[in-house]
Amino acid sequence: MEAVAEGLWGLADEFEKKGEIGKAVKCLEAICQSHASFLPIVEVKTRLRIATILLRHSHNVNHAKSHLERSQLLLNSIPSCFDLKCRTYSLLSQCYHLVGAIPPQKQILYKALHLTSAAAPDVSAKLWCCNFNSQLANALIIEGDYQNSISTLESGYVSATQICYPELQMFFVASILHVRLLMQWDDQTANEVERALQRCNQVWETMPSDRRAHCMGLLFYNELLHIFYRLRVSDYKNAVKHVDKLDAAMRQDSKSRGQLTRFTTTTTTSAGNDSLEPTYFGNAKRALQDKLFLAPPPINGEWLPKSAVYALVDLMIIIFGRPKGNFKECDKRIQSGIHIIKEELIRLGITDDVREVDLQHSAIWMAGVYLMLLMQFLENKVAVELTRSEFLEAQEALMQMKNWFIRFPTILQACESIIEMLRGQYSHSVGCYNEAAFHYVEAAKITESKSMQIMCQAYAAISYFCIGDAESSSQALDLIGPVYRMKDSFVGVREEASILFAYGLLLMKQQDLQEARNRLAKGLQIAHVQMGNLQLVSQYLTILGNLALALHDTGQAREILRSSLTLAKKLSDIPTQIWVLSVLTGLFQQLGERGNQMENDEYRRKKFDELQSRLADTRSSIYHIELIDKVKLQVQQFHEIDMKRTIADESMRVNLDIPESVGLSTPMPVPSSSRLADLDTGRRGKRKL
Repeated sequence: MEAVAEGLWGLADEFEKKGEIGKAVKCLEAICQSHASFLPIVEVKTRLRIATILLRHSHNVNHAKSHLERSQLLLNSIPSCFDLKCRTYSLLSQCYHLVGAIPPQKQILYKALHLTSAAAPDVSAKLWCCNFNSQLANALIIEGDYQNSISTLESGYVSATQICYPELQMFFVASILHVRLLMQWDDQTANEVERALQRCNQVWETMPSDRRAHCMGLLFYNELLHIFYRLRVSDYKNAVKHVDKLDAAMRQDSKSRGQLTRFTTTTTTSAGNDSLEPTYFGNAKRALQDKLFLAPPPINGEWLPKSAVYALVDLMIIIFGRPKGNFKECDKRIQSGIHIIKEELIRLGITDDVREVDLQHSAIWMAGVYLMLLMQFLENKVAVELTRSEFLEAQEALMQMKNWFIRFPTILQACESIIEMLRGQYSHSVGCYNEAAFHYVEAAKITESKSMQIMCQAYAAISYFCIGDAESSSQALDLIGPVYRMKDSFVGVREEASILFAYGLLLMKQQDLQEARNRLAKGLQIAHVQMGNLQLVSQYLTILGNLALALHDTGQAREILRSSLTLAKKLSDIPTQIWVLSVLTGLFQQLGERGNQMENDEYRRKKFDELQSRLADTRSSIYHIELIDKVKLQVQQFHEIDMKRTIADESMRVNLDIPESVGLSTPMPVPSSSRLADLDTGRRGKRKL
């Protein structure tokens, strides 16, 4: 009978190669359903093969799970077959993961770890121990048990060390950094994060350079984690070198057509010994050239699929390039990233008419990764277009974000506050300050991020200042005062820069000009030295130039304002150009430079007319009222989504946690330079950078 089984296995292989998956499964199920008696080990291998095919080529996870559960029962009566048992436990754990059954997944993994601990301490047993520890750590993360997850990853690191496998050691220390950095970081764990980072550096440097060259997955994983760390501590300058390294690696990998050299341990893909990989690392259906492996067999897993990693690298380049005004490169990367993501969403079955409730259970996690990335790209597109006063383009991107959120409200739950904030940015940019303040306040209410709450409160205060009446100024003071008193406890410089700008406006309103100058000068230093944000620098310079003029320091005012105008032109930032030109007109008027005053004012009127034309087109758009309307997003609640909500939460826990890099925007134009000379801050605005 073994010859019959061998024949059916071979036939199933042929059908699978031709893409005839149904026929392949029928060949294998014929063995399981036969009245003839096959040896238990033959049935186990067959059911393993069926489960592998189903997981690779379909969403029929429950069918695969049933075959694996039957295999487990058969193996209980067989004293040997260590490798078959491990493979069964690994695949069954993945099935439980895909259906969201975390308690049975943990149970099977504990059983698997007990099996490896009782086996001879050879390389095979240690490798399987690494596999099970990696899957168990992920299950614990899903439950929010981060401390035990770290302990489990440490156990995996010990096993990797015992067999002197630096690639696996690097995998585990990077995973520990991931948990500490993106899921567990607070004031009490900051030192542990720093130690985890240094440990990654040490392990990576101990690997021979020729082996590091073959570990593309680990390279991208490690470098991205370093970037996220630098962003969290606002060390933007040191983050750039990691971004450049990733961009170079991505270009080189693309040039070589993605031909990855696998780790020194090899594996076959026959019916009896398939390569297994934890599905939570990515999509198991991808070809080898589409994978960025994190670890050798029997793990072979990814953190994210290569396409998602490439999109993430593009996103990092945008985040660092946008504040510097590198819009041409940003446009290219945004277009590339959105194209990649939409192709992957189609592969996951997410077409125009698909909503959250229609998703296959096993596709939810990966859909969440790509959808969150898509929202990040669209968010940056909105920011770029608002900076350039391309309001119609910003409208379109923001409406796309809104529509995606309405279709996938659970998976994109974390984006609701971002959309509200961007509605505030858009509203402020087109002069609708009441609406802007409303959306900022709503965003602050929705978000759980303390950083975003602080910035939205600062932005709302600026919008209230722009309204200009006594009641609005009082509302601005109520928002900015308490936050300013907390500024020394902020982790990031973005929050501090936002608060200093808003507080400087408050002091100007109160006619405390010298103190306003001091606070704004400190904010300028942060924007220039620590953030490298040219638009924010330009806006700080403009208001400082205005202050210098009010304090009759005309020499400094001229120098500052010229620098600000140069930056505003580089950024194609029309409102800031108008603002600077208005202040310069007042300066030339004070100095009696009639010629410069007339020339400057003529250019200001030209830019003013250009902006008004754009605003007129924007306000006539069908989307304008919908975006500024003081109404929260309305989301339809679907039935039978409770379990999917639980799984979707997992994609939120594996939060890419890419800081928003929000800046402060330019003002709307003012009717006369005399009002600027009187320190009318009602026209100072802010916009997302």
